[in-house]
Amino acid sequence: MKGIFIVLEGPDGSGKSTMAKKIGDYYRGNGREIEFTREPGGTKIGEKVRDIILDNNNTEMDYRTEALLYAAARAQLVSEKIKPWLNEGKIVISERYVYSSLVYQGIGRGLGVEEVMKINDFAIAGLKPDMVLMLDVNPEKALKRKLVGGGDRLENEHVSFHKEVYEGYKKLIQFFPEIKLINAERSIEAIFRDIKKIINSL
Repeated sequence: MKGIFIVLEGPDGSGKSTMAKKIGDYYRGNGREIEFTREPGGTKIGEKVRDIILDNNNTEMDYRTEALLYAAARAQLVSEKIKPWLNEGKIVISERYVYSSLVYQGIGRGLGVEEVMKINDFAIAGLKPDMVLMLDVNPEKALKRKLVGGGDRLENEHVSFHKEVYEGYKKLIQFFPEIKLINAERSIEAIFRDIKKIINSL
């Protein structure tokens, strides 16, 4: 049985975790084995890298360092977890993947999409998702959800950064046909109804 790799993308606070659980429950109900992961992180090494990236004390971090750390955590996740899971025929659901780096570092940080893609091509060693679900929600509205109780180093960036990231996601859709845009400013049931249609057409 072939594994399926599903990626959830979108601004911080767009509901990726909620939809990941809904998708997992749906596949599990159809007799499939599910594995969840997130970026950055998902492995022992990756979680340590995550702590460095998102630490509010690391404000002096160079943008290139940030991009390389994301790619390093991603390389470990792909090698250690995602590829083996897919080879076992599992459904792998990841919150974020390469697309996040393209918009957050490539566009939001101004490093350039092509430059960020190069280091990530090396990191993922050819592994592309079967489906990318982009949860489309106003970045200001999403941030309000996320920042209750405080946020991490990237979440606490000025709202103009998050708006730029949001516009970056919209640009990516032109170049990556695997990205499916989902209106995430509706009820959970309505959002998941659209996702199910996409899943069932895969």
